[in-house]
Amino acid sequence: MTNVASNLARVQERIADAALRVGRDPAEITLVAVTKTHPPAEVVTAYQVGARYFGENRAQEGVLKIAAVGAAISGPRPIWHMIGHVQSRKAGVVAMHFDYVHSVDRLKIARRLSRFAQEATKSLPVLLECNVSGEVTKSGFDMSGWEQDDVKRVAFFTAVEEVLTLPALAVQGLMTMAPFVADPETVRPVFASLRTLRDALRERFPAHEWRHLSMGMTDDFEVAIEEGATMVRIGRAIFGERNQVFP
Repeated sequence: MTNVASNLARVQERIADAALRVGRDPAEITLVAVTKTHPPAEVVTAYQVGARYFGENRAQEGVLKIAAVGAAISGPRPIWHMIGHVQSRKAGVVAMHFDYVHSVDRLKIARRLSRFAQEATKSLPVLLECNVSGEVTKSGFDMSGWEQDDVKRVAFFTAVEEVLTLPALAVQGLMTMAPFVADPETVRPVFASLRTLRDALRERFPAHEWRHLSMGMTDDFEVAIEEGATMVRIGRAIFGERNQVFP
C-alpha cells in the first residue's frame, strides 16, 4: 500500500534540496499533487498530511473528484489545477469547477475559457502551454526552436497579445512538458528554453507579471527547479503507479 504521507514528505524534501542547490527559496515552488486515476480517498489522505494543490488531467474525472473530496474534508478548500489538454466542449466545465488552468494551448481555448469564466463571474488564473521540445505528441503552442525562428516568435507574441486582453483570464506564466527520458539531465535544455521564453515575454510585455513556470514531473522535477520552475506537477512519486481506470 502506498504511504502517501511519507512519499509527500520525501518529495517536499527533494524540492527544498533542489531549490537550495541553486540559491532559491523553496517557498517559491508550488507542489501540485497530480491525482489522475487515483480515488478521492487518496486525495483526502494527501490533504490530511498537508497537500493543498491538486492536479487533474481530465475535466470530467476532476469534477467528480472535486465534489467527493470537498464533501469529505473540513478546513480550507483545496485548489484544483487543470493540467491536461482542454477540449473545446469541456471549456465550460473547466472554467466553472477548476481554480487554475495550466494548459491554455491555443487561442480558441483561451477565448472559450474567457467567455465561460465571465459567465461564472470569476477571474481564472491560466498558464500558456508551450511545446518547446518539438515532440508531435505534445500539446501547446509550437515553440520548438523559437530562439532562431523569428516567424514562430512573432506569431506567438501576437497570440499572447490577444490572450492578455481577454476578460476574466489572468495569465500568470508558461507551462511545458518535457520528453520522457531515462536521464533527466537530457531535458534540461527544454526547461531552460521555457525560462528564456518567459524572460522574452517579460521584455516584450513589461507591464504584465510573468510569475510562473509550470514544468517538471516525477522523473525530472529537480532539474526543472534548478532551471526556474515555480510549479511542479508530481503524481507517481506521491501516490504510486496510476490506477487503470477511474472511478
